[in-house]
Amino acid sequence: MPHKLPHLLFDFGGVIINLNYDRTLEAMRRLSRRGSTIAFTQAAQAELFDLMETGRLTPQEFRDGLRKHYELEASDEELDAAWNAMLLDVPAERLALIAELRAQGYQTALLSNTNQIHIDAINAVLKTEYGFAHGIADALDRVFYSQQVGLRKPGEEIFRHALQEMNWKAEETLFIEDSPQHIETARRLGLHTLFLAPPLTLTDALPAALRAFERDASAPPLS
Repeated sequence: MPHKLPHLLFDFGGVIINLNYDRTLEAMRRLSRRGSTIAFTQAAQAELFDLMETGRLTPQEFRDGLRKHYELEASDEELDAAWNAMLLDVPAERLALIAELRAQGYQTALLSNTNQIHIDAINAVLKTEYGFAHGIADALDRVFYSQQVGLRKPGEEIFRHALQEMNWKAEETLFIEDSPQHIETARRLGLHTLFLAPPLTLTDALPAALRAFERDASAPPLS
């Protein structure tokens, strides 16, 4: 009897889309009266960003919060440009790999800590470059954005929410992520994980991870 394919749960930034956090930090520094920058990195961030990523602030409230907390002198457009500066390209080969895996029968979903300003910017690029009418949602079976769910990684609840909505079991799911704190939560919940530590990329690492998963699934049980 053929073994069951693992379900694939993808992070977005650093996995499907390339990011450079330093570009946003530098852009915000240029807008600061004090020559300082915002408290936002891959590893940790201030509450303002948590509130934005869980949908508890509107984009305008977020912009006003940036101006107040970090003494930024900038228009809405300048703030959005600085905030979006971290967003780089979405390589075509990554989208092609996901499409190929879906054609082979893999179920796919996205689990992303993000916000409306980034979502709008990324989806506009994907529409222009790849003709995706609904942005990255066109490339996957389901999309879970923190700002729409009201929860964010590394909290356990957003993982449980995605698994429940997809009707997936943790032990049958492979989570692909580039942030170690999120990998830690996934492992604690029983998901298989693929940690894309630089310089690993999705197209480099995922096929090999799936081959290893297949070997493990096909191996006879230990006596």
